[in-house]
Amino acid sequence: MSVVIPVYKGATTLPQVVAELAPLQAGFETPDGSQARLSEVLLVHDHGPDDSAAVMRALQERYPWVRTLWLSRNYGQHPATLAGMASSGGDWVVTMDEDGQHDPAYIGAMLDVALREQSAVVYALPLNAAPHGALRNLASKTAKRIVAVGVGQKDVGAFQSFRLILGEAARSTAAYAGAGVYLDVALGWVAGAPAQCGVMSREEGGRSSGYSTRRLLSHFWRMVLSSGTRGLRIVSALGVTFAGVGLVWAIALAISRLAGGSLPAGWTSIIVVVLVGTGAVLFSLGVIAEYLGVAVNLALGKPPYLLVSDPGAGPLGHRPATR
Repeated sequence: MSVVIPVYKGATTLPQVVAELAPLQAGFETPDGSQARLSEVLLVHDHGPDDSAAVMRALQERYPWVRTLWLSRNYGQHPATLAGMASSGGDWVVTMDEDGQHDPAYIGAMLDVALREQSAVVYALPLNAAPHGALRNLASKTAKRIVAVGVGQKDVGAFQSFRLILGEAARSTAAYAGAGVYLDVALGWVAGAPAQCGVMSREEGGRSSGYSTRRLLSHFWRMVLSSGTRGLRIVSALGVTFAGVGLVWAIALAISRLAGGSLPAGWTSIIVVVLVGTGAVLFSLGVIAEYLGVAVNLALGKPPYLLVSDPGAGPLGHRPATR
């Protein structure tokens, strides 16, 4: 099993996180009786403002199973996580934050959920309020609801940075995903429906969040753009609606005129032309947008298919004996 930790502001919290992972390196038994072992921890340096680099070097010297990866500049949490996933070698890959709010004690339970439900991705399901403040928590829930309803990303409510991913799925996602893709959307392309495992979140180690309002808005917009073309199809639907309303209105006005109704000269033709013309423009934009959507999917790296090994012979087939 590999653990990937993107590091941005981890100078004060990272040593404790790695120390909590250390006992898993000798092997552990999950609550359901499966056997697992942590083989490596990958720390991905994302050029934060503190002295995380020195801390990472010290941890690599202290623990032989800790590996450090160095990005050329600051890319953000998702690209850093993808870089770690691409460099991992475990049958399973766990991704977690540097700030200590994710408890490694739940990794065994997450593995049990994956094996029971035969799921390639398991997200942590916080059973308590996230330690970010009421306003940010509300904004996060609202944004996910908008994405779920507006663009049809039904799994968005499960998305968390504390994840357990089948190694093949993790490395394939890292290989296919293009620049700007939202990591969890890309995982859904190759891993299918995710499962969830209840956990208790902890405080963030007394440090401030690495996410500014601008970063959070960028995060949200990347999720919207990665989630498909439903928004583009809404434009086409609006075009058809406007054109339909224009046609119905034209028929209604023509009947009114034939029945002797009085209307201002030229008003009928202007309204009909505006409605039908607007509908035609919106529909045309929708068609163009569909073509752009295909190009966007190609740019984001969405694969047409993915071949994997026999699930029964791989990590998902390693179920504990019945007790």
